[in-house]
Amino acid sequence: MQDEPHGRPDTGPRASSTGLGNAGKYAGIGIQFAASIVLFLYAGQWVDRRLGTTPIFLIVGVFVGATAAFYSIYKRLMRDLKEQEEAQSRASKDA
Repeated sequence: MQDEPHGRPDTGPRASSTGLGNAGKYAGIGIQFAASIVLFLYAGQWVDRRLGTTPIFLIVGVFVGATAAFYSIYKRLMRDLKEQEEAQSRASKDA
C-alpha cells in the first residue's frame, strides 16, 4: 500500500477490496482443503464397509484427498502468482 502525505497507509477502496478479496480467496482454499480430505475420508469409509475391509480404503482416501487438495492449492497459487506478475509488468509498461 502506498503512503499518503500524512504518513497513513492508503485506506481507499482499492486497498480494502484487495486485502479482503485476498483474505476471502485464501480462506476458501483452507475450506476446500479440509472439505477434500473429509470427502475422500468418507468415501474410503464407504468402500471399506462395502468390501468388508478394515481401514485400508479410509487411509487411501485421506491420502488421495490430501494429495488432490495440495495439487489444487498449488495450481491456484501458481495461477495467482502468474496473474500478479503480468499485472506488475503491465503497470511498469504503462508507467
